[in-house]
Amino acid sequence: MSTPAPSPEHILQTGLAFWASKTLLSAVEFELFTELARQPESLESLSGHLGLHPRAARDFLDALVALGFLERKDGIYANTPSTDLFLDKRKPSYIGGVLEMANQRLFSHWGKLTDALRTGEQQNEAAGSQDAFAALYAEPARLKGFLRAMTGISRGANLAIATRFHWDRYTTAADCGTAQGDLIVQVALHNPHISGIGMDLPEVAPIFEEHVAAHGLSSRIRFHPGSFFEQPLPNADVILMGHILHDWNLDEKKALIRKAYESLPEGGAFIAYDTIIDDERSTNAFGLLMSLNMLIETIGGFDYTGADCMGWMREAGFRQTRVEHLIGPDSMVIGIK
Repeated sequence: MSTPAPSPEHILQTGLAFWASKTLLSAVEFELFTELARQPESLESLSGHLGLHPRAARDFLDALVALGFLERKDGIYANTPSTDLFLDKRKPSYIGGVLEMANQRLFSHWGKLTDALRTGEQQNEAAGSQDAFAALYAEPARLKGFLRAMTGISRGANLAIATRFHWDRYTTAADCGTAQGDLIVQVALHNPHISGIGMDLPEVAPIFEEHVAAHGLSSRIRFHPGSFFEQPLPNADVILMGHILHDWNLDEKKALIRKAYESLPEGGAFIAYDTIIDDERSTNAFGLLMSLNMLIETIGGFDYTGADCMGWMREAGFRQTRVEHLIGPDSMVIGIK
């Protein structure tokens, strides 16, 4: 079999991928998919409702058709099944929060990747601060957007953990670094015998409680204010950390794993999930790119392989460890005390 001739296609598609990315992010910003979830519309109707300039509108909408985010028939534009489910803000399945954050924050921060690669220093609004999250948590609207983004990027993995883990063996769970609370919410929704705790900084409380109440779970899930570095973790049968460990440097990762071990009863479980990098570090591109995102967004954070995390868990004392794939680039590492 002959070797395919070299082609520039992949180079050009990747090098200019920000064209497609920003087109989708702008569509989310315009709430285009929420508008079309009401009913399909013509070019003229959409342009009027969204405030699109005549010079831009047709190319913008047709680009979204060509990219697979819209459908067009007889001049009428409609959502695809995926954009209708995941990008309509009125649906509980909406995952656009992370795209809103990408548009408002990450897109410009990633423009400084070259500086980050040269200096090893974070490049976001907290650059130069000793607290990577202070700038985010200090402003309520920005904090709410960030927490919604965490729900958006985590929802699929949260559902997988809620339905695949052996919850029948346990009765309590604590989600540490809970953000909006979607992980513990999904666990409780799918496992009615589980009582839950969400731990995060005090500023998160009203946003967490609103999300819990919206799912009718206020009687089974409570908020536990505090820093997981400064206070002990809540005692529970299962300790959860979703998209948490990758925010911190190696010593901090190990400290959190030790604290989880100390808070668990014998036979208890620690579940940490992130965009776990494959052990060969060659196929989970999203996990590797997420690690670069941690370079930009945090002081010392990085993503890691399953083998890395299992080693840290064994070092902390966990007697059994395993890695299980969840969805897309996400996997969970489980340690049993």
